[in-house]
Amino acid sequence: MPRHPTGIPGCANSQYIGGMAKIILLAGVSGSGKTTVGRLVAGRNGMLFYDADDFHPAENIEKMRAGQALDDTDRAGWLERINRFLLHKSAGGDLVLACSALKNTYREQLVAGLQAEICWVFLLGTYELIARRMAARSGHFMPPALLRSQFDIFEKPESGLLLDVSEPPELLAKRIENHYFLNKMKPNFTPEFGLAGLGVMGKSLARNLAGRGFRLALFNREIAGKEENVARDFLGQHPEVAAQGFNDLPRFVESLPRPRKILLMIPEPATNVFTDELLPLLAPGDIVIDGGNAHYLETERRAARAAARGVGWLGTGVSGGEQGALTGPSIMVGGAAADYRQVKIYLENIAAKGPGGRVCCTRVGADGAGHFVKMTHNGIEYAEMQLLAELYGFLRDVQGLKNSEMADLLETWRDPKTDSFLLEITVDILRKTENGQSLLDLVRDEASSKGTGSWAVEAAAGLGFPATMMAAALFARYVSAAKTERVQAAQLYPGNKPARTKMSLAVLKKAYQTARIINHHQGFGLLRAASEHYGWQLDLPAIARIWTNGCIIRSGLMNELPACLRKHPALLFHPKIQRRVRAGRGALARFCAEAARSGQAAPCFLAASDFLNSLATAAAPANLIQAQRDYFGAHTIRRTDDPAGKSFHVNWKN
Repeated sequence: MPRHPTGIPGCANSQYIGGMAKIILLAGVSGSGKTTVGRLVAGRNGMLFYDADDFHPAENIEKMRAGQALDDTDRAGWLERINRFLLHKSAGGDLVLACSALKNTYREQLVAGLQAEICWVFLLGTYELIARRMAARSGHFMPPALLRSQFDIFEKPESGLLLDVSEPPELLAKRIENHYFLNKMKPNFTPEFGLAGLGVMGKSLARNLAGRGFRLALFNREIAGKEENVARDFLGQHPEVAAQGFNDLPRFVESLPRPRKILLMIPEPATNVFTDELLPLLAPGDIVIDGGNAHYLETERRAARAAARGVGWLGTGVSGGEQGALTGPSIMVGGAAADYRQVKIYLENIAAKGPGGRVCCTRVGADGAGHFVKMTHNGIEYAEMQLLAELYGFLRDVQGLKNSEMADLLETWRDPKTDSFLLEITVDILRKTENGQSLLDLVRDEASSKGTGSWAVEAAAGLGFPATMMAAALFARYVSAAKTERVQAAQLYPGNKPARTKMSLAVLKKAYQTARIINHHQGFGLLRAASEHYGWQLDLPAIARIWTNGCIIRSGLMNELPACLRKHPALLFHPKIQRRVRAGRGALARFCAEAARSGQAAPCFLAASDFLNSLATAAAPANLIQAQRDYFGAHTIRRTDDPAGKSFHVNWKN
């Protein structure tokens, strides 16, 4: 992107560039509504409007009418004509231009040499939505058949205002005005939404919210020598964010109109202290959205405290990491439906979009349901990561593959059924080199955790649900952290390492696919158990839907699960899933056997296989355990030959 006198790429606000013309550039594929929105903005703000389509030479128009996509050569002269026009017109005042500007290089050509305040707006939407709009319009030289080619070459911008074209044009125009016409340094700037906690996630969410046209109040605490001027420095680095920054909590709260809406991105356990300071400053009707990784029972306690003051409290899971928070996370909200309705416009606007353009954000239930769902997401994530780690260890130590060879192999697995975000990043990690050496080989083999994995296992144990793969993954991390003991034990108990074998790659893939299905069965089973216990009425298909994009466990498999869960809430009993698991069960068993024979740890694969074997055992050996319990503790038994199901105590000594 070009750089302006502020040194900030992409755009700047009028308080930073004095006396220059303002040029608003609306970019997006054909049919995204650039012209409609551009005319609204121009008309309401006394600006001239121009459409880049009017600058196409006749040969470009004829080529598009014939159904042929333009290439870079075709666009070069067109972009040059527009640039010359802007150089001339910008001397005369403010203007709005609608232009596809699909690539970064096109955007650079458009604004080259301009001495103006450049304000980029990108109108984004799903292919399905825009294709429907194009099919309904008439009289334009751009045929709907060329839309796919535009989506294929479109490069997502690094900065600028990103807007969802599913919203009405009038609202989009208002968001542009809020973002680019309100001088955030003026005393009469009025924030509409508050965000407290400018850590990594908080900063990304602030940029995401501002990028959707929302006016913000931002707060971060002040700790001498550790956290100083965080809000001020953040706004200095991101002048495109329409916001006021505060390090004084009462002033931050007072800046917001009532009923106040405040998103907390405070790490645990600091949220308790912050809550003690925040609640007395709030008024009945205000709503707090706790977006940190809080324990769901703690969320319920905080919600009860807030309710005593008439304040709404929404325990909200946010998944996607730093990049997801910036471009679109998956958001799981727990709390009162009425409170969610008041804040959904903010949360749903910044959330990721899944298949069909459906937003990856919903209210999942009451009380601590949102944080329970996020905790379970992380438990599934633990097992998904551990499966890939065990697969990597097997390919390295038993199959003898180099990291680059593993990357090539796993790349071939990125088909609709097996692909996932975690598989994608694993390929990238395996390919990363530093000074000619694989960087992964230089990473210490000690995995840490932040608590949500252990919470998930504790919750499963409390509910009596067998989340065996989450538990195996969690304890595998704990074992990895015992590095000193592992090094000593490796000398005392060397593994039985036979000559390296070449296990069929097709078998490996089937084993991995089958284990992943079992992991998801357990994850959604834990949600079902919690829903029944707490009366949350969790909508499992809706939860799977909001996990199809934005979150860490998004995958091809997850895309299939909403439909599967609608038919059967226990995945292993769904007919389609049954067929896959029956076809892969043998491969899973063979992988586990080969890993054990080779002295290779594979706790998560083994947990998957053992769970399936246990579940598929009609006559379990647990009758002996119950007899033992009755023998030493008089815990009673129930007999198979007693249809009444009465309990009996037996004198087991003959």
